[in-house]
Amino acid sequence: MGKRSDFERKRMDDYPTPPEPVGPLFHHLTRGTKFCEPCAGEGKLIDTLVKGGMICASAFDAAIGPHPRIDVSFMTREDLADADVIITNPPWEREALHQIIMRCALFRPTWLLFDADWAHTKQAIPYLEMCLKIVAVGRVKWIEGSEGPGKDNAAWYLFDAKQAPCRPVFYGQR
Repeated sequence: MGKRSDFERKRMDDYPTPPEPVGPLFHHLTRGTKFCEPCAGEGKLIDTLVKGGMICASAFDAAIGPHPRIDVSFMTREDLADADVIITNPPWEREALHQIIMRCALFRPTWLLFDADWAHTKQAIPYLEMCLKIVAVGRVKWIEGSEGPGKDNAAWYLFDAKQAPCRPVFYGQR
């Protein structure tokens, strides 16, 4: 899953989101927020958000899980239903990730969970102009039953094209 891992990555980075990295996000959401999950997989992130008082307005995935088959790169405003925000753990592969940032941030404020190092790269520069917040979560245990967490730190990023240009505010671990 990360750049220092020696195991084969799952197709479309299909790693269910455990509840632990979602905790820090709740400090930035209002109870009752309606969200869209466009990379829903089996729905683990949805379950955690709903348990935390959020409302799932819509959910879909390009190829995985029980949700409608919609590729986030081609979603429409109608696919979002009446969601206030988009929240997802997208594929970390850069081309896909950057497409998702661009597409989602045009429609709604968008929270994405991916590697924290990304913010320190040249490729991030054009996207950081749409980034309002970076919320650190540290290392995540992506593979249930594994001995320890992944080797890369993760963070939640809030993107909103309507607020650009902006500079992100960094929130460290609590």
